[in-house]
Amino acid sequence: MPTISTVAPATTLLARFHAVRQATMHLIAPLSPEDLMVQSSPDASPAKWHLAHTSWFFETFILGEFVPDYKPFHPDFHWLFNSYYNSLGEMPEKKLRASFSRPPLHAILAYRTHVDAAISTFLEKAPEEEAVRRIVLGLEHEQQHQELIATDVKHALFTNPLHPAYTELIGRREPETMAPPQDWVNFAPGLTEIGITPDPAALEAFAFDNETPRHTTYIAPFQLATRPVTCAEYLAFIDDNGYRRPELWLAEGWSTMRADGWQSPLYWRRDETTTSGWSIYTLKGFQPLEALSETPACHLSFFEADAYARWAGCRLPTEFEWEYAAVQQPFNPASGNFIESANLHPTPATSRSGVQQLFGDIWEWTQSGYTGYPGYHPLPGALGEYNGKFMSSQVILRGGSCVTPASHIRPTYRNFFGPSTRWQFSGVRLAKDAAQ
Repeated sequence: MPTISTVAPATTLLARFHAVRQATMHLIAPLSPEDLMVQSSPDASPAKWHLAHTSWFFETFILGEFVPDYKPFHPDFHWLFNSYYNSLGEMPEKKLRASFSRPPLHAILAYRTHVDAAISTFLEKAPEEEAVRRIVLGLEHEQQHQELIATDVKHALFTNPLHPAYTELIGRREPETMAPPQDWVNFAPGLTEIGITPDPAALEAFAFDNETPRHTTYIAPFQLATRPVTCAEYLAFIDDNGYRRPELWLAEGWSTMRADGWQSPLYWRRDETTTSGWSIYTLKGFQPLEALSETPACHLSFFEADAYARWAGCRLPTEFEWEYAAVQQPFNPASGNFIESANLHPTPATSRSGVQQLFGDIWEWTQSGYTGYPGYHPLPGALGEYNGKFMSSQVILRGGSCVTPASHIRPTYRNFFGPSTRWQFSGVRLAKDAAQ
């Protein structure tokens, strides 16, 4: 739920509403109706379901509550496209979403059109402030699902025996630019303010409730790597038997890795036709590792990230260390590698000085568990289920990825997944205690 206490001008909000909704449709344009139905992992959802659920959010939390004469598009959609809001009633099991061959795609697209028209009409009537807050939240929610569409589609296409590409690679597969050598930046924070108190005078001040309240915490001096770990560096960990050395792994990580048969990051496969002996599947198809060797390694679980850090004689940063370093840097999402760049994969670092690539490219695992900040209280009602109820057995990631919308990220943004999650664009930035 956004912590914002101003009503955005209706015309501005309406333009943003249409831009975000159109961005979702642009994202699915390369996909066939059959592609939209695939659910290749219990963590993922079919793209068709994402199209419906994001519309369900606007219908349920805005139109259904603030438009007295609103008529739902279809009575069954209220429970069919509910994701996890238990206070709103029953819902199908997540693993069954690929069975939703009905309603057909044309009905889902008609549902989106219906909701878009209703929100447009609603915004023309000077809606009350709480309704505007919820529309802003709905847009941020849809941007989260845009990223999920990209990651879910990648996994779906990868599991297809043909390994088709989402979009074709243009040009030759030349080696990437060399990343600068990894270096370290020293920070000495002490007592530090963490989190956000949004400016009520600006729409850009949106924040999810789990980013608040702003509070003071102590951070000891630390060092942070200037860039994320690259594929070439992670390959050295593999070649040094990193997946066979129990002393590098947390107990749960070792058990999970062995049970699931991990021997490399997700989407890596051995390939004798390449110079490196490996290929990596991307949204533009398989590419030899040597063409991506300088890009940040991604699709790593927390367990793999932590094991690599131990192997390197370092550790993962805490989320507070990461945020402190991030707020010291110029924050310009337009300059990062986000979904708008259409790279759809991390790119090499370029600068030789200072901390870089904090925003975009890869979500960076921290060592911090996902809990509420001091003074955090979930919101009442169904929207209180948005973040608060997941504060168990999850680990914080920071910074956004190459498939995150640029306008969706900020230094205080807290993403969270279970420690075995690998289908997101998640990787490693090293940290260590300050030199004594």
